Amino acid sequence: MDLEHQKSAPIYEALEAFRRRRVVPFDVPGHKRGRGNPELAKLLGEKCVALDVNSMKPLDNLSNPVSVIREAEELTAEAFGAHHAYFMVNGTTSSVQSMILSVCKAGDKIILPRNVHKSVINALILCGGIPVYVSPAIHPKIGVALGMELSAVEEAVKANPDAVAVFVNNPTYYGICSDMPAIAELTHAHGMKLLVDEAHGTHLYFGEGLPVSAMSVGADMSAVSMHKSGGSLTQSSILLIGPNMDAGHVRTIINLTQTTSASYLLLSSLDISRRNQALRGRESFAKVVKMAEYARSEINGIGGYYAYGRELIDGVTVCDFDVTKLSVHTLGIGLTGIEVYDLLRDEYDIQIEFGDIGNILAYISIGDRLQDIERLVGALEDIKRLYGKEPSGQYYSDFVQPEVVYSPQKPFYADKETLPLQEAVGRVTGEFVMCYPPGIPILAPGERVTQTIVDHILFAKEKGCSLQGAADPLIDRIQVIKE
Repeated sequence: MDLEHQKSAPIYEALEAFRRRRVVPFDVPGHKRGRGNPELAKLLGEKCVALDVNSMKPLDNLSNPVSVIREAEELTAEAFGAHHAYFMVNGTTSSVQSMILSVCKAGDKIILPRNVHKSVINALILCGGIPVYVSPAIHPKIGVALGMELSAVEEAVKANPDAVAVFVNNPTYYGICSDMPAIAELTHAHGMKLLVDEAHGTHLYFGEGLPVSAMSVGADMSAVSMHKSGGSLTQSSILLIGPNMDAGHVRTIINLTQTTSASYLLLSSLDISRRNQALRGRESFAKVVKMAEYARSEINGIGGYYAYGRELIDGVTVCDFDVTKLSVHTLGIGLTGIEVYDLLRDEYDIQIEFGDIGNILAYISIGDRLQDIERLVGALEDIKRLYGKEPSGQYYSDFVQPEVVYSPQKPFYADKETLPLQEAVGRVTGEFVMCYPPGIPILAPGERVTQTIVDHILFAKEKGCSLQGAADPLIDRIQVIKE
């Protein structure tokens, strides 16, 4: 990577030049640099709304970039070690779906773990692909889904030689990584594409001593949430491809679903954040690692909590661990993760990333400070003292492996009826149920409702998890396929 080259930020520079020209707007957006919506200008700042502009020749066009956006994407590809990079403004959901739609059509098989984000299953609904699930092991103490075992992937590949791709999370929301180099070698040896969800892995490309990135092991495509750990604005993302993908075809697929009115606030944030990471990422993420490891040590010193890390690595189900993920198991203090999450927000004004049944995740990144870490540790110590209970001893898993009856497209569009949750046991669901975050479906279209799954949903509801995906926002009723 040419660091001198990386000092350029073409979209940012073009916007600055545009701002200085004081162009009179007779185009959209209709707020006309904020003048038509003074409350919005006051909230966001006049400079911000003045740069909320439409595509035009000096600023290029994301649907078919030929100048500054193209240059910014080329710099991004260089920084990430990819053959090509695409700026995405519909979130990493759009990046993930573009990956799958680029390689998978109706009837094509794709090998993947079941603990994928809902965007993956949504993509299969759109294209009619057939998932071949590799069931992840569940950790016996912390209850989270682990990585894809190489032997299980190999078994799935050999049993489904007609599959078009293997899909991997790198890392998972909790920081767990599979054996990426070996999976890449296996996948390509069988003529399949390797697709990687790196929504939580931007920093892997710039930090030292972290798990390997998808592009470094030869992945064909990777979806990277620059806005999560990379510092860009929410909803901005990057799609990376390797040399064996047709860049023009991928652009065509992206344009099927991505907006034709791309936000230059999002695009410029991607451009600036790429420059920042290319020039200062190594130093920035070294500080992130140091803060996260310090927090992990301090939290484990409280007692009851378990802030897990690299000790989980066993070379099979956990082949590496992203230490920037401050994942903490909370059941040892007698509270679920969502209960600790709520207490941190409501009583201590601390907003963490998520809480589920057994765990919380505090997202540590480039904008955090040591004093914030100290405040979090102090609050967790306080919560244990004031609200902690005797652990129940009952084991809770944050992931229930469902029985897949149909691929997701057919049941999603099938005729359905709505039943009370308990009466749906034994039936096949036609919709999603998930805790969000992290957005991993408890049930997806085509899966059988079991009493274990119903109990899991009811417990999550009781403890205050945000359940989404179903037509009934309270999840008292669920849609199942008509028999």
